Amino acid sequence: MNIKSILLGASAAALAATGAQAADLPVAPEPVDYVRVCDAFGTGFFYIPGTETCLKIGGGVRVEFRAFDMLQDGGSAWDARTDTSTGIRARGYLNFDSRTNTEYGLLRTYVAAWSTTDNAGGSDFYLDEAFIQLGGFVAGRTASYFQFYTGNNWGSVLDQGFADFGETNLFAYTAQFGNGFSASASVEVANKRGQIFYNGAQIGTRTVALSGTPAASIDGYGGHKIPDFVANLRVDQGWGSAQLMGALHHVYGRSLNAATMGTGTAATNFPGAVISTNGKGKLGWAIGAGATFNLPMIAPGDNVSIQASYSQGAIGYVSSAWDGVFSDASYNAAGALKLSSAWGIGGGFTHFWTPAISSALTVSYNSLDQAAGGADIRDLNVQGNLIWRPVSGLYVGAELEYRNRNTNVVGADSDDLVGIFRVQRTF
Repeated sequence: MNIKSILLGASAAALAATGAQAADLPVAPEPVDYVRVCDAFGTGFFYIPGTETCLKIGGGVRVEFRAFDMLQDGGSAWDARTDTSTGIRARGYLNFDSRTNTEYGLLRTYVAAWSTTDNAGGSDFYLDEAFIQLGGFVAGRTASYFQFYTGNNWGSVLDQGFADFGETNLFAYTAQFGNGFSASASVEVANKRGQIFYNGAQIGTRTVALSGTPAASIDGYGGHKIPDFVANLRVDQGWGSAQLMGALHHVYGRSLNAATMGTGTAATNFPGAVISTNGKGKLGWAIGAGATFNLPMIAPGDNVSIQASYSQGAIGYVSSAWDGVFSDASYNAAGALKLSSAWGIGGGFTHFWTPAISSALTVSYNSLDQAAGGADIRDLNVQGNLIWRPVSGLYVGAELEYRNRNTNVVGADSDDLVGIFRVQRTF
């Protein structure tokens, strides 16, 4: 072996060793944009990667067993073989809450929706809320700014007798004055849950001697012309919260004529009816006040609430139990539009027997005097429940709901009693 061979061998060995060491070096990983927890707005929020927007995704599942009207008052759900006496409801919830701090205040978007299936029926889809908030401005679908207290119980089948008519489309502004005081003004889709009747009766359903066929269940409201105007003054502090609220509502009727009242002449279908009205509307209104008081001195989580309201021509702001059944106003036989009046009062109490077991009771009384000879209604509503929370986010409970309805129409009084067993998981 000569020196040249030795040098070539050594060079080859050195190159092989260098190559092996280079192959063993770790490869630098690609940068990862990890999801970061956002604690600026409470638990459950995280930063959307690459942005300063925080997002919270939530939802839930609710399952109910329902036993419908169990009283034998002529309207029981148990007195005929064809009655639907019980049911099982399943509902799924989804909600998305995004928030960003800006120089104009909090920028927030919120979407909540659910889908429900009753018994073997098909599923529906309901957009509960969808709004944009920037500082004090809110635009979209959310609860009416008239709404404050809606009961301490579920009121899942029978209404609790308060203005709990769900969400509505609106534009609103809230001014914060500090120390928990605020004032809000809102322009909202008109609350037309009441109707307009003719001579106190629904057009098309009035029992009279007819020579023609009346149109079916015609609502006497005209087209949507003017939105409702709602305002409130509110305070939220450690002791609880309170609110004063008011609403203005345009009661605008359609013209009564043969086309809207049925075939034949209006005078034949509805004796004494005017062929047409002057089409003028009236201003309906509602006012209310409510308060909720926290009672930690009894037990953590305990509270008691009370609310009262009064309305002329806007009965849906007193009780949503009258939705689409009773009237904001009625035309009398002379064609004049007369406003109905309504008032209501109620309250509720929630008590925690232990941190995991609670019960609630809600009682309300509502009175409706319908214009132009319509039925006068007196509703007494009572709900009570017992709830167990074995783990956070899950509760199991049962509730009884009762309503007594008295009217000045012979044979129209009713007593309703329903029972609900509910399991719900929220996350």
